[in-house]
Amino acid sequence: MNSRPSQPQIAQTLTHLFTRSLPRLWAPAFAAALGGCASLAPSAVDEAALPVPAAWTAAGAMAAGDQVATPLANWWQRFNDPVLTDLVTQALQANTDVKAAQAALLQARAQRDLQAAGLVPTVGVSASAQRSVSGSQDASNRFQAGFDASWEPDVFGGRRSAVQASEADALAAQTSLAGIQVSLSAEVALNTINLRGLQSRLAIARSNLAAQTETLQITRWRAQAGLVSSLDVEQAVAASEQTAAQLPALAASIDQALNALAVLTGQTPGALQARLGQAQPIPQPPPDLALAFPAETLRQRPDVRTAELRVSAALARLAVADVARYPDFRLSGSLGLSALTLGTLTHGASLVRSLLASVSAPLFDGGAAQAQVRVQQAVLTQARANHQATVLGALQDVEDALVALSADRLRLARLQAAAEAAANAELLARQRYASGLIDFRAVLDTQRSLLSTQDSVASTQASLVGDHVRLYKALGGGWTPDTERPSR
Repeated sequence: MNSRPSQPQIAQTLTHLFTRSLPRLWAPAFAAALGGCASLAPSAVDEAALPVPAAWTAAGAMAAGDQVATPLANWWQRFNDPVLTDLVTQALQANTDVKAAQAALLQARAQRDLQAAGLVPTVGVSASAQRSVSGSQDASNRFQAGFDASWEPDVFGGRRSAVQASEADALAAQTSLAGIQVSLSAEVALNTINLRGLQSRLAIARSNLAAQTETLQITRWRAQAGLVSSLDVEQAVAASEQTAAQLPALAASIDQALNALAVLTGQTPGALQARLGQAQPIPQPPPDLALAFPAETLRQRPDVRTAELRVSAALARLAVADVARYPDFRLSGSLGLSALTLGTLTHGASLVRSLLASVSAPLFDGGAAQAQVRVQQAVLTQARANHQATVLGALQDVEDALVALSADRLRLARLQAAAEAAANAELLARQRYASGLIDFRAVLDTQRSLLSTQDSVASTQASLVGDHVRLYKALGGGWTPDTERPSR
């Protein structure tokens, strides 16, 4: 009894059948078709003709110049705040947007593999057993087993272009994930800085309220002694109550900032109350930050890379739409065994072979193929416009961050000087009022000025640190571009 043919032997036989059975007159047609593949395959992505400046206009002392640009990887660790580092690390692992982007990346990669599978032949196996009875005749049996194979040659490069589009989509999903991670790390840092700034402002308000309460007590003693009128008492009460009214608003803002951080890190609102509820200083950025040149910055931004990959995908799909107007070729065949009994199924005489070569071409589709080409051309134009807009937006993000950083530095220096003077003036005013040398209006004015300037200092300090975070984000946020490019 002969052994059953193995799968490699059947595949070799099918290949031999295909090669021997193809009509000779098809050879020139296949050669001519294959010769046209190079012109129809997608070409390289045309880079957007945008004038990228050679240097940042608002960089000032932070421009790299001859220095090496500051590494941006894990930039949040440069703030030397363990709590901030832990929050960013947890957010990158547990945030729901990151998980969704990771799933989208897996989906895009699977879709790429699905498209790539269409470039190779498909082989299937089948087996059947049939028993039939016709009239008064005896029952008959038929047993069949074999392999089926089919292949659609990618003569004009349409399937390769579809694979290239799916590969570009997969890379775009990867850079989109990086973009979400960049935005998420910056958002966690900004919320943490905002939280610390609010806690600092709350401490300032409480300190000023304590000073105003002390002044109110002194005013009441002077009123009881007949040294001042009740007007001073009422003015002191109004001032302290106005300051006290700020405390609930600041406390509510702190709770909201804690809730936002909890959600960003994948936790329920209120989960960070015990951990972050105690006031801590605002994280301070490092003093040294040298910027890369604009062209280098654009290569560091994942959103720019994503927009470029979208152009690559649109270009490949345009080629797919163009190829749809040309003929399709298909080769299929089968190799199997057929017999009336199981015992003779593996006998050599029961071998059944078949081969089919077919070609199909669109004859009339009402202009659908041409319309699809125009659709993809419009998609390509839109992708290129989006790429240009992303590049311009990236340049603006850096310039805006630099402008805000420079302005807040100057503002903070002025406010700190004003706060120091306001503190001295408030102390002198209280002492002179206690001695009866000035009226109460001067005390009220100095206390209001002190609270306002100290609150502005705390707000500007948080804004200045936030400017550094926004600058890190605008520079690419620490994402390292990979060298993988879609094949063409």
